[in-house]
Amino acid sequence: MKPQSIKKYRPFPPIDLPDRQWPDQQITSAPQWCSVDLRDGNQALPVPMSVEEKLRFFDVLVGIGFKQIEVGFPSAADTEFNFLRALVEQNRIPDDVQIQVLVQAREHLIDKTFLALEGVKKAIVHVYNSTSPLQRRVTFGDASKESIKEIAVNGVRLVKERVDRLPDTEVTLEYSPESFSDTEIDYALEVCNAVADVWEPTPERPMIMNLPATVEWATPNVHADQIEYFCRHVKNRESVIVSLHTHNDRGTGTAATELGLLAGANRVEGTLFGNGERTGNLDVCTVALNMNSHGIDTGLDFSDLASVRAVYEEVTRLVVPERHPYAGELVFTAFSGSHQDAIKKGLDRRQRELAEAGEAELPWGVPYLTIDPQDIGRSYEAIIRINSQSGKGGVAYILDREHGFDLPKTMHPQVGMYVSEQADQAGRELSNEEIGDLFFQTFVNVETPLSILDYDLDHQAGGSVACTAKVSLNAETQEETGEGNGPINAFVQALDKMGAKTFRVVDYRSQALRGGSDADSAAYVQIQHKETGALVWGCGIDGSIEKAGLKALVSAYNLLQTT
Repeated sequence: MKPQSIKKYRPFPPIDLPDRQWPDQQITSAPQWCSVDLRDGNQALPVPMSVEEKLRFFDVLVGIGFKQIEVGFPSAADTEFNFLRALVEQNRIPDDVQIQVLVQAREHLIDKTFLALEGVKKAIVHVYNSTSPLQRRVTFGDASKESIKEIAVNGVRLVKERVDRLPDTEVTLEYSPESFSDTEIDYALEVCNAVADVWEPTPERPMIMNLPATVEWATPNVHADQIEYFCRHVKNRESVIVSLHTHNDRGTGTAATELGLLAGANRVEGTLFGNGERTGNLDVCTVALNMNSHGIDTGLDFSDLASVRAVYEEVTRLVVPERHPYAGELVFTAFSGSHQDAIKKGLDRRQRELAEAGEAELPWGVPYLTIDPQDIGRSYEAIIRINSQSGKGGVAYILDREHGFDLPKTMHPQVGMYVSEQADQAGRELSNEEIGDLFFQTFVNVETPLSILDYDLDHQAGGSVACTAKVSLNAETQEETGEGNGPINAFVQALDKMGAKTFRVVDYRSQALRGGSDADSAAYVQIQHKETGALVWGCGIDGSIEKAGLKALVSAYNLLQTT
């Protein structure tokens, strides 16, 4: 923004609340949740959902566990009206779910809304009108505070008069001073108290006072001050459910909601993945899973978040961004080598600790992962992906989890560096399959310039082993016998007689290969060049663990020739 443009903006005025209490509070329990996907989320779509799509989405919201679901604006359009009637006539509303409908404070619209609600067992009738000085001046032509308050009072009076039309429906009132976020706080209280005087809520029959951050004008701490001030000064607080409805104009809708809960709010309205007008509504998934990560049961089930996301993307025709908290494709992905190594160590350690303790309730603690991806239907296999920025730990993790290779720790740098170089040359991320192929092609059963044509092992008395090996070395066939304390040592002695022993064996490991044939074994041998000191690992795979070891030695020898 150019400097001359800055002059037209002004800072948002703070709330006078020197003894604010919310900074010292903690969120210890979940609020009431209300999904507004089918109204706020729907009206923000380039192509609004059809009745059939809204029915499908409604079922998903019920499955997640929402007990309050705003179904739309039945007085505004036939689609909205028909959707609510379909819910009733198809008996799709569970007995413990409250249906919320939005309506302006106008008599004919309220009448049509009550007509749409016939047959609903539990309904929230949500009345609203704009109250901010900007709206009073611009939208309502310099309307007075008193006239705006009268709109709210009359609207609630009309709703109250019509409750008897639905004798079998439990009706709860919700009132929103729309644009609360930039309404004078004492005036917002005045309007809400006047509305409550008409409705006459009780602790047994409370009303909802919804305080929308219709536009995010200020930092989240100012929003929290507004909520705390309201909660302290509203009349008959024990008969009022204070509800939050944040938007995301400044990118801080989640923070504003969480601080608003610290400030005393009891209820949250929002949408899945933050869909809503302009920069969107609050993302309920994010706030709920944030609470889950602190051990708070929210009553919402996102254990199969990928399926929820799939339905959402299909019916809204929107795409959840790759970096979206929890639900994004890449949020449990580490490309950085140091991050990958830390994640692998954390997951491995947790597996060991679970095996030792035998406790599923072992506190979660894995670097860079605030929650266990499995708890929301993600898999560990998707956590680490490889590009040129990746490191040894990430490559080893993929080879372990995807291909069954438990590489020795000191082999990680050699393999990781090679795979990262290949990713750099390709200029892109490598798939798990490509990583496996690179490992097989480069480190496993390498047969040039040395290969085993035939061999025979003779386990002699006293524990020694004689190895008669027929090999091709630099395209020349040779055969020699060596003797040692094991197959590898004996093979090394045979190579020494052929003049090929320019190395010493440093390390040897073996494993049953997971994911392959039941008979497959993998062996890893590390050797060091006698003159240069270069260290190289090779891998061998065979149905025989002894031959796998010999193949690993041959692989290492061949790799050493290129080092």
